[in-house]
Amino acid sequence: MEKIAQLTPSLSVASQITEAEVADLAAEGFKTIINNRPDGEVPGQPPGAAIEEAAKRAGLAYHFQPVVSGHLTEDDVAAFGDTLDAAEGPVLAFCRSGTRCTMLWALSESRRQDADGLVATAAEAGYDLTGLRPVLAARRGGA
Repeated sequence: MEKIAQLTPSLSVASQITEAEVADLAAEGFKTIINNRPDGEVPGQPPGAAIEEAAKRAGLAYHFQPVVSGHLTEDDVAAFGDTLDAAEGPVLAFCRSGTRCTMLWALSESRRQDADGLVATAAEAGYDLTGLRPVLAARRGGA
């Protein structure tokens, strides 16, 4: 795992994790893992079922919500928000780089938080969502 970036007190995002890292995540205090990476996205990527099994062994909740990079849908955003709202935190969401998870979070929060704040929070965590700002603002109902 290259990095874990905290977006909120209850949500962090990361790049691809491995089975071996799941126990470390539990030791760090995470309670839930959300996998936003489709199986087989790249060769050599651990299958979601392997991460899920490791999560079970470590006592973590696991949610598989594959989202195709560059093709986020409103259903994806709603599902992520619902999972996050119901999950025991802290939560770690992962994908290839963490960007997809950060976008899902920002879009799911966009009706409750202003676009500038969401973009700034993402930037502090190392993710540039500047290009998403107009969409975030529109979802909130203005600039």
